[in-house]
Amino acid sequence: MNIRDTERIRHNTKIIATLGPGSNNVELLRDMIIAGGLNVIRFNFSHGDAEFHRANAEIVREAARQARQEVAIMADLQGPKIRIGKIAGGGINVKAGETLLLDAAWSGEGGRERIGLDYRELPDDVKPGNVLLLDDGLLTLSVTEVNGSEIRTVAQNDHFLKSNKGINKQGGGLSAGSFTEKDFRDLKTAVAIGCDYLAVSFVKNAEDMKIARDLLQAECQDRPRPGLVAKIERIEAVHNLDSIIEASDGIMVARGDLAVEVGNAAVPALQKRMIKRARELRRFSITATQMMESMITNPVPTRAEVSDVANAVLDGTDAVMCSAETAVGAYPFETVKQMAAICAAAEKEQDSLIGTIDDFDDSRRIDHAIAGGAVHVAREVDAKAIVALTESGTTAFQISRYGIQIPIYALTPSTSAQRRMAMYRGVRPLHLETSTDHDTALEQVENELIRLGVLKSGDQYIITSGRRMRESGSTNTLQVIQAE
Repeated sequence: MNIRDTERIRHNTKIIATLGPGSNNVELLRDMIIAGGLNVIRFNFSHGDAEFHRANAEIVREAARQARQEVAIMADLQGPKIRIGKIAGGGINVKAGETLLLDAAWSGEGGRERIGLDYRELPDDVKPGNVLLLDDGLLTLSVTEVNGSEIRTVAQNDHFLKSNKGINKQGGGLSAGSFTEKDFRDLKTAVAIGCDYLAVSFVKNAEDMKIARDLLQAECQDRPRPGLVAKIERIEAVHNLDSIIEASDGIMVARGDLAVEVGNAAVPALQKRMIKRARELRRFSITATQMMESMITNPVPTRAEVSDVANAVLDGTDAVMCSAETAVGAYPFETVKQMAAICAAAEKEQDSLIGTIDDFDDSRRIDHAIAGGAVHVAREVDAKAIVALTESGTTAFQISRYGIQIPIYALTPSTSAQRRMAMYRGVRPLHLETSTDHDTALEQVENELIRLGVLKSGDQYIITSGRRMRESGSTNTLQVIQAE
């Protein structure tokens, strides 16, 4: 019997775990939420049908109910299948200098003579002299000739090539759009199961995110619209970074495909730049791919993985993400617990991220001013907490952009807002139905936070609210209060 240490580790950086056969049971997920502070569950729509995802959504919601903590569900769309086709026997050994023929018209199993392509437009996107990178860059092919549906290449290294491996073009330039027919169907499923975030794969520009937003708007109608996450994994996305960030609710630094397109050495600096720009433009960021990869088979991470997670935290990322580690790995609980411990340790060395907002904010919006004021006053008076009464979660999010270590408690009557706030660094969302009378509501909030042990008599705290209670977008008040 596996005995789990469910003592909770407090951390501000949010943790995302991918659901899969290794983790999709209620008891395990409940313990991951309680002990590791798991905040967001990623559904990988590259796998499973609508019924599979519906069943998993029920598992997640039940685990959250048992853990007494709402979590967000992020549906991650597959995007275009830029892959080779099937290979007879599952794969072939490719030797350096060997000619490999890729054929977009070939529909049978491939082999040494030719290999089919799921991405039929590839011959239109390449020319002699281009370099193709297969299987996350493990096999490099130089294009020597393009003739109709055929692409003749020469292998630059030895590699065992398996069926259905991905293809990238060095330097980018593949014309595939971000949405496929499968993505349109999956978007409907994601909305139907009540996802809180939708991640769009292989985004090239802001227009891709506008299309996604319009599709969600049409599909959601009266229900809350999921937040939109742009996955930055194409070189074109790097060139259009600011406009993509502004068209999204947040971005994911998807380091796998990105590294294949721009080269491994370029990724660390790009990661820092993306996280910084997301925070400056008041959006959230997720850092993903191979963060705890060795824990697929090992109960502890490598020191390099510990440093990787810690550096993402110090960069100011809102969330760090596990993929195969929790989806199919042998140690999903241990992975989340280790990640929580790393986040907590890194955050102790980081006073705040103040400066990354003020230097760039020229919006003159009231909620931005209230958020900035709350942070600066909280530091001056050594407040125990910042408390935001919020309908939509917007005020709490704006406060969280400063990355302070003072805990931010966001109280909302909306379950959907509570789940959305699970993504925001430093925000601890709580559900509370408050009075429509402003003074009565503030009294209810203080009583609840004292009951939960967040505040005790004599503690000073900052509270933001709207004089018109229970109205979204009405926050216009900042107060310093001493708990009675």
